[in-house]
Amino acid sequence: MGDVEALVGRITAAPQISGSPKLREFFLYVMDCYMRQAPEEATEQQIGIHVFGRRPGFNSSDDSIVRSQARLLRMKLAVYFASEGADEPVVIEIPKGHYYPVLLRHKGGTPPPDAVPQTEPEEEIPAIVPVATVAETGRSWLFWVAMLGLLVLGLVAGMALDRRMTAPASSELDRLWAPFLAASSPTLIIYSNPAFTGTPRTGLRIIDGNGKQSAPIDETYTGTGEVASIYELTRLFDRRKATFTLKRSRLVTWDEAKSRNLIFIGAPSQNTALQELPTATEFAVVIDEHEQGYFVNRHPHPGEPARLPYADATQETALIAFLPGLQPDRHILVFSGLTTIGTQAAVEFACQPQNAAKLLEMAGTTGGVVKPFEAILRVSVSRGVGVGAEIVALHLR
Repeated sequence: MGDVEALVGRITAAPQISGSPKLREFFLYVMDCYMRQAPEEATEQQIGIHVFGRRPGFNSSDDSIVRSQARLLRMKLAVYFASEGADEPVVIEIPKGHYYPVLLRHKGGTPPPDAVPQTEPEEEIPAIVPVATVAETGRSWLFWVAMLGLLVLGLVAGMALDRRMTAPASSELDRLWAPFLAASSPTLIIYSNPAFTGTPRTGLRIIDGNGKQSAPIDETYTGTGEVASIYELTRLFDRRKATFTLKRSRLVTWDEAKSRNLIFIGAPSQNTALQELPTATEFAVVIDEHEQGYFVNRHPHPGEPARLPYADATQETALIAFLPGLQPDRHILVFSGLTTIGTQAAVEFACQPQNAAKLLEMAGTTGGVVKPFEAILRVSVSRGVGVGAEIVALHLR
């Protein structure tokens, strides 16, 4: 049952892979897809997003990172199975044309045929890629028994080893998110839903809270970035077998929130539940005379600006805050951008292992839990999508 996991462990420990963290993460990701029988997740888009930090919908025609790294991974695997892995009974290949691994019988240490790099076309992933063989095409009963055995091995190992396969590449995420993933009661995720006046037919206008509104009020909308953020968090929790409760801010009651770990998604101006909390103390959103928002740095560190006005067609500003909860041993996470683009970028930033490691390094931990902090991100924007983010300020609470 543990043969596949052991083989993956030997490959990732070999010099061909161990010296390249990104190739190792690439390999573990596609092997996790194989173990879970999820070929639909082993696509160029999904690999680009979850391994290389690309934003959803990135243009793979202009950005060939996945294809180029896949060619390199094939070459590294070929070298392994031709050298120290020459006696392995099974070969793992990433066939040309897609990224979903196959398990093959290994004969005589012959390198897999994918050792020669080629340019992959945009692939169509078959629903199921079966275990194959590179041995001779004999029709003896021994051949078919061996092939069936490999298939069963892959299925059983997939069910048993799902969580262990993802753990090596995600230890930083587990440490950052531990209070929310391992809580005795499900974390409460609260997303913004601003109030609008009017109707979709006559036109909607956001309510700023000043004055009376004569037109009908609609509280059923949220931003596209908040939707994408919930999707990202769903993947994070689901992979770690954790659960959460999801509510829009206008339906939250403090009787249910006071004893829970909380995650807020969206700007305070559009998340009424967040407005009622004494949350961020280091950075605050201010609206200027031109109705433009910016972050104020209330206690600038040496070299930091007092105002962080990144919000135009090419950049955005967002806040990630890890705060004490409303009761002891409870915690709050806040993801808030000046726009919905920034909110999405902040959540995606915190869901990437390398970024989680950076936050842990800068904030530090106490008793295994990250210290309370507030961090400001500068987000690069292209065609209305966040395409990268960096920490420009982090203050401990």
